[in-house]
Amino acid sequence: MNVAVLISGRGSNLEAILEKEKQKELGNAVVSLVVSNIPDAKGLEIAKRYGKKTIVLPPHRNQNRETYDKQLAETLEKNNIDLVVLAGFMRILSPFFVNKFSNKIINIHPSLLPSFPGINAQKQALDYGAKITGCTVHFVDEKVDHGPIILQEVVLVDDSDTEETLAKKILEKEHILLPKAIRLFSEGKLIVEGRKVRIVN
Repeated sequence: MNVAVLISGRGSNLEAILEKEKQKELGNAVVSLVVSNIPDAKGLEIAKRYGKKTIVLPPHRNQNRETYDKQLAETLEKNNIDLVVLAGFMRILSPFFVNKFSNKIINIHPSLLPSFPGINAQKQALDYGAKITGCTVHFVDEKVDHGPIILQEVVLVDDSDTEETLAKKILEKEHILLPKAIRLFSEGKLIVEGRKVRIVN
């Protein structure tokens, strides 16, 4: 099963995925493509270190979202991609793209959705005085951080936590959760029923 990982930055979740693949812990999944919308994203160096094919697809000036997403979709189809993984991809996908890969796009978000969607989720949790937060892997639909939830992991919020320390704790959980979700998908163990995702043996 061919996986494309979409990135925009440092690639820490990408590295966690590639390390699990190296350890034969991604089930039937193979990362066959890494795509970045940012030409100098550090994650590209990680992908190359693991011998992965990379494509840089920066948006053109004044290019609308759907036009970009059509170009992205064509790139993925040419590479026979079965699953799209958003690992710090800092673009909102158009309805066109989401429908094109319906229930074949997963995202990792640093909160226990539906709490604290959108940007700065760690700051949102601290500002709200939350005692627990965490991370969520979910299928992507047309709304931001909204699709059916696949897996979640809890992180305790300490009184001494800052955005940085909380982000670090959450990231450690993300590195476990996202590869696990990819493995479950590759083994056909995720059944989407409305808003719910059932995990079968």
